Amino acid sequence: MPYKIMIAEDDADIAELISLYLENDDFQVVLAQNGKEALELFEKMDIDLLIVDLMMPELNGYETIRKIREVSKIPILILSAKSMNQDKVLGLGIGADMYMTKPFDALELVAQVKAMIRRSYHFSTSGQEPSSFFLKRGDLVYDPEKMCLKKAGKEISLTAYELKLLVAMMKAPGRVFTKLQLYQVISRDFCQADEDTIMVHISRIRSKIEEDPSKPKYIKTVRGLGYRFDDEDV
Repeated sequence: MPYKIMIAEDDADIAELISLYLENDDFQVVLAQNGKEALELFEKMDIDLLIVDLMMPELNGYETIRKIREVSKIPILILSAKSMNQDKVLGLGIGADMYMTKPFDALELVAQVKAMIRRSYHFSTSGQEPSSFFLKRGDLVYDPEKMCLKKAGKEISLTAYELKLLVAMMKAPGRVFTKLQLYQVISRDFCQADEDTIMVHISRIRSKIEEDPSKPKYIKTVRGLGYRFDDEDV
């Protein structure tokens, strides 16, 4: 059954172009002209991935992402003409997984969609751990079969990308991961690390697993290098 991609974009020409390329790769496409319509369709359909513009009428992309993140962990890709760093940080900070700017290469966009689908929905098929294996670090416990993380017995809500990053670090406590290495955990198709993307994801993970995100015990910053998962202090 083909994956269903929603495109929330008020520019009909851009939406049709993306749709053409995605359908050529056997994706099923749903079009929404604004955020309000996107939310209405989202409630009625099983959407696997959202491509969303930020500047849309009736309900902008930021609010659309916020509302979808309240009920779903589907991968979200922002496609926007807003190219300032603060726009990217804000978009990723409210729950998007990737950010691409216009003008864009349609083939690159499709490749990114494929990578996001693969990372999000094929996450548990690597065969690296038996289903009975639980990864425990301090009071964090990851169940690979259910693909869920618990802290002190309480489930923590993480997006697919946040979970992939955290699990990769939990598997190698003490190892220093560069931003490039972490970026390749979520998107091996692209060798150019996006530091803003990784910084925002790490910040969001810390806000969910740390008692005091400003003084993290689990994910430590190694200045000039990257990040390290440390369970010795917990």
